[in-house]
Amino acid sequence: MEKNDAIDFKALEKELQAALAADEKYKRENAAKLRAVEQRVPSYEEFRGIVLASHLKPLEKKDKLGGKRTVLWNCHTTRERTFQDVATEISQLPSQKSYKPVSLC
Repeated sequence: MEKNDAIDFKALEKELQAALAADEKYKRENAAKLRAVEQRVPSYEEFRGIVLASHLKPLEKKDKLGGKRTVLWNCHTTRERTFQDVATEISQLPSQKSYKPVSLC
């Protein structure tokens, strides 16, 4: 085989993954369309909303609102430092032409 006849397996795998994703999307949206028709939705907007939301998954029991969170959602509001503390720090900076920026996280 010549160098020009070589198969690019990475490109082939990428194309396969894209085709599989497109096929999965088609099946998911088609199933949502059939469910919406079966439910006899009253308007096209509701039908379209059901189809556009077909990728969403229902919440599980562990996803309840009061559950333990392992991710810090807002690093700017912690128990040690509040927004007012940071604002006070910023307002008390010396009025020099150059100073180090304050890291909030």
